[in-house]
Amino acid sequence: MDKTLHYLREAGIEVAIFDGVEPNPKDTNVRDGLAVFRREQCDIIVTVGGGSPHDCGKGIGIAATHEGDLYQYAGIETLTNPLPPIVAVNTTAGTASEVTRHCVLTNTETKVKFVIVSWRNLPSVSINDPLLMIGKPAALTAATGMDALTHAVEAYISKDANPVTDAAAMQAIRLIARNLRQAVALGSNLQARENMAYASLLAGMAFNNANLGYVHAMAHQLGGLYDMPHGVANAVLLPHVARYNLIANPEKFADIAELMGENITGLSTLDAAEKAIAAITRLSMDIGIPQHLRDLGVKEADFPYMAEMALKDGNAFSNPRKGNEQEIAAIFPPGILSVNEGTVMSLSPPGVRLFYDPRGHHAGAINELCWGLEEQGGPLPDHNL
Repeated sequence: MDKTLHYLREAGIEVAIFDGVEPNPKDTNVRDGLAVFRREQCDIIVTVGGGSPHDCGKGIGIAATHEGDLYQYAGIETLTNPLPPIVAVNTTAGTASEVTRHCVLTNTETKVKFVIVSWRNLPSVSINDPLLMIGKPAALTAATGMDALTHAVEAYISKDANPVTDAAAMQAIRLIARNLRQAVALGSNLQARENMAYASLLAGMAFNNANLGYVHAMAHQLGGLYDMPHGVANAVLLPHVARYNLIANPEKFADIAELMGENITGLSTLDAAEKAIAAITRLSMDIGIPQHLRDLGVKEADFPYMAEMALKDGNAFSNPRKGNEQEIAAIFPPGILSVNEGTVMSLSPPGVRLFYDPRGHHAGAINELCWGLEEQGGPLPDHNL
């Protein structure tokens, strides 16, 4: 941020700062940012960070140029006016919001995430520099990396996939399988960071055109209702949704297994496809992603409602297998995590541990998962995802 401000001011550009963006950006964040945008008579929006500031910046642009509540624009190509120019300076390899037409926000009244999909949301300029990702903590790198993998996998198996999106998604999967572990193990590994930046970009290009699926549709409900970090929600759900989707396109899941380094020689298509799920799960475990979601305030009574809302999410329509509310609700229980408050979980690589610290803003719900990094012999600071 300091470097961005320096360059802007050095160029003689007046700058007004809005830093009130939360993880899983809220409609209230957009309203607050819009007030600054109008008060300071801004012309351009510059977003610095990952998906949250990028999506909030898009939301501010939409609110500045469209009347009424943001929720009324949920859906595909609902925007009628051009947005102010947006310059997205990206610092994580995950959401790809800096290059996509998606704007994901949370309705704080209903606790439902909604998606505004429009080519008008595309930033005018996007900057992806792996040097800006070097200092990011391992837990954040892991979660955003699994978000990128989810983008690539869902775009690849999407009903709307085509040879162009397949090419981008396949290369993204290959790069993530070969580089995410290294980026988590040693954040200063510039080659791994660069390859993850390319992977995130390619995955964004893929789902920008092929859309996503049930993983994102379901993860949005966990994010909206429980404010769960998006990358973690995706990572936990991905293997379970993949297993549900496997019979719809086993050939592509077999491809995914091979792209992730699995030896599928001599295997039947279904057996090869199963290896994709094993490879995804192993990668997730290797980088310390929780494998379940129990004891985090997620209530089984919410499954039917979350399933209902997931099927209304714009990402659900391109899922390769069509499900009903009962089937979707049944996917949530395997993804329910068993971690007690204050539990320290072992990780790979050694010397880094994840620490769960719930910080609920209202009773009965987990609003943030804060993961701290503890180097051997060092303190345990908190890092929001």
